[in-house]
Amino acid sequence: MFVEAAELGYIPAKERVAWSQLLGSNSLEELPIARKTFEELADLGKPDSQTAMGFLYATGLGGLESNGAKGLLYYTFGAIGGSSWAQMALAYRYWSGIGVTPSCEKALDFYRRVAAGVADELTLSGGTAVHRLRLHDEAENPGQSSGVLDSDLISYYQLQAEKGDVKAQLGLGQLHYQGGRGVEQDHQRALNYFLRAADAGDAHAMAFLGKMYLEGSEAVPQDNATAFQYFKAAAERNNPVGQAGLGLMYLHGRHVEKDVNKAFQYFNSAADRGWVDGHLQLGNMYLAGLGVRRDYKLAIKYFNLASQAGNTLAIYQLAQMHAAGTGMIRSCHTAVELFKNVVERGKWADKLMEAYSDYRDGHVNEALIKYMLLSDLGYEVAQSNAAFILDRKESDLFNVNETMVRALQYLGRAASQGYAPARVRLGDYYYYGWGADVDFASAAVHYRIASDQLHSAQAMFNLGYMHEQGLGMKQDIHLAKRFYDMAAEASTDAKVPVALALAKLSVLFGLRYMTENDWQDLTISLDPATYLGPDWDLYLITTLLGLLVLVVYLRRPQP
Repeated sequence: MFVEAAELGYIPAKERVAWSQLLGSNSLEELPIARKTFEELADLGKPDSQTAMGFLYATGLGGLESNGAKGLLYYTFGAIGGSSWAQMALAYRYWSGIGVTPSCEKALDFYRRVAAGVADELTLSGGTAVHRLRLHDEAENPGQSSGVLDSDLISYYQLQAEKGDVKAQLGLGQLHYQGGRGVEQDHQRALNYFLRAADAGDAHAMAFLGKMYLEGSEAVPQDNATAFQYFKAAAERNNPVGQAGLGLMYLHGRHVEKDVNKAFQYFNSAADRGWVDGHLQLGNMYLAGLGVRRDYKLAIKYFNLASQAGNTLAIYQLAQMHAAGTGMIRSCHTAVELFKNVVERGKWADKLMEAYSDYRDGHVNEALIKYMLLSDLGYEVAQSNAAFILDRKESDLFNVNETMVRALQYLGRAASQGYAPARVRLGDYYYYGWGADVDFASAAVHYRIASDQLHSAQAMFNLGYMHEQGLGMKQDIHLAKRFYDMAAEASTDAKVPVALALAKLSVLFGLRYMTENDWQDLTISLDPATYLGPDWDLYLITTLLGLLVLVVYLRRPQP
């Protein structure tokens, strides 16, 4: 239908088809076609198409030469036109100093605009859950759960729910109500499960039915009277969700006469039982002075409690307070980080799961393009995943040399946002000269950051080796031992390689001792490089490892 409408010249349909060609195709042939459409519509002043052109120029896709200046220009046009993606891209650039002079205030301005829209669209469900699934972590720990529910597990819970298991009914209802963990939001299914659990007397299900009727959806019409009945039934059973729901109805005068005092009492009861909505609404009441004396410190306290539970609106309120200096010293830096957190919970975060599913289904190019788009919007997990795909050379979007250069770029961006494995891998790229010239000094800098700030055992081990060999720094056996010991303390997985490295280091120390005591003739004859070449240390480690395996084999339990 959209293709036919696009062929007839209907602009919204043409734009939608172009986005589908850009993000939904595993073929390189459709990218230039999408680009031509975007060029045409961008010239007509369409913000979303201008945003698309910004992305294409920034990444060099669709047959374009990568041009950061043109990408920035198109993003600016898109942002002026109201594109949330363009505003996010500009905010991230000003925050990180990518192609522009860093400006916290400009980043704050753009992030605040987008965050306001995200906050306005949030319902009582709190929005769809965002799952930041890392391809690197899955590759390193293949047996570890990714957070995505297995279809067999969902089928099991469905079977239990059919048998009348109230916990299974409630769990499936909540899962479909909010969405996430690989399950799409489906209020009709949520309604069915909640109704069955509520009929069995479950107070939590009653409260969630109250939420559904209070906000209304495709599954149920908005109905204050029904919402009140369900909230009241849940609250009478001391359910905090029901208490918070009644608080909302009294606060806004829905189906009942407005009464901020009763609202406060219900919110307080819900908060005492640890319910996040109770914390959020108490924060709002203390911030505005509704029914209570205005108290910014208490507002901050309750917003912090709610934000720790992941409530987006609480994070938004804290961001506003930091940006304005309300009840605290103004902090642009903190405000930007909080607003960034909010905007990354917008509806476009669904693209993260789409990209992950594409990758798992073997559509690597589709996954990479989506991750690249989200990377441009500032998502760190997308940057690390794009780097992962490029690092493993799993995509044919670029030639080998360009692939490494781009992997280096995404690793740098992910590392600057605090992702430790990206920082370590960034050091590896400079150490081996991948995507850049060999630069031991830069490699050491990145390893040092990963070691000092992120406590990475791998980085500590690498620093130990570089100190041992004198690569990019003065050779120092004592510092080498120190970093090896730190690596062993930081991770149990590092104990075996550290033991081997220390054994080799003891040999080096012995040779150095003899050298310093003028045993020159003997040390020359004992110099392993004389007989084994410059890679003698690798041979030594292999031998030590073989001996270790032999010891383990001989000490195994006998049958």
